[in-house]
Amino acid sequence: MKKLMLMAASAAMLAACNQAAPPAETPADGAAETATTEAAPAASLADIVNSDLRSPEEKARDQWRHPVETLEFFGVEAGDKVVEIWPGGGWYTNILAPWLASGGGTLVAAGFDTASVEDAERRARMEERLAEFQAAYADPRFGTIEYSAFSATSGPLTEAGTADAVLTFRNIHNWMAGGYTEKFFTDAYAALKPGGTLGVVEHRLPSTAMQDPTASSGYVHEDFVKGLATAAGFEFVEASEINANPADTADHPFGVWTLPPNSATSGREGVTIEGFDPEKYKAIGESDRMTLKFRKPE
Repeated sequence: MKKLMLMAASAAMLAACNQAAPPAETPADGAAETATTEAAPAASLADIVNSDLRSPEEKARDQWRHPVETLEFFGVEAGDKVVEIWPGGGWYTNILAPWLASGGGTLVAAGFDTASVEDAERRARMEERLAEFQAAYADPRFGTIEYSAFSATSGPLTEAGTADAVLTFRNIHNWMAGGYTEKFFTDAYAALKPGGTLGVVEHRLPSTAMQDPTASSGYVHEDFVKGLATAAGFEFVEASEINANPADTADHPFGVWTLPPNSATSGREGVTIEGFDPEKYKAIGESDRMTLKFRKPE
């Protein structure tokens, strides 16, 4: 499995980050003196982002996702307890897990809620993927990851009032399609400590465009997100253009999935467009994204 191979390849990097400096030389006068050593600094967030814990394919997306700048904007510290909502294939997990482990923090991976899936075959597939995900992060270099779930019917993300940060990356449009977006903000508010941070990255719909309540294009109004967060009790702190892409017009034939990394060439029902040029959309790059920071009041 890719993540297990990455973990093995990264052992040298993490060991080097915690290796003690060589002993000082014995004093010239020969006095019986104990040489002291100083530990090298722990791995930085940039060290982990650039390490072999991540595949070349993951690193290639850094130009669009800016993980170091994004996590620093959200104020995530290595000793924090962080809830990552719907980690998917683990793109951010491969950064957050070792980063938090390096400082004694805790990652809570709130994945898909298999219990909410009625179709037995689909639920079995999801349970299998979840087991594979958990096995990939069993190595202690990733810390002790806690697991929970999020859905329209799920319980708490983690113990109430214990999280320093709740983070979601490009998920709100999915919850709009499912009709339970408000629940996310309510659950995040309950999970956070007073003063805790809610960090949101999402595909951004221009303010002049009409918002589809189900976000069928994958794009969402920034003001819509702010309104939901405020209604749940959050204070808006700041927005960043870290993940902006001015070349993205957000009006593509197959929604945001027309762009990389999906680069769709047909719709979900297999509908194609005559004369469609995928290279045009690859040249745009990944989507324009809002990056919003909210705070639970003290």
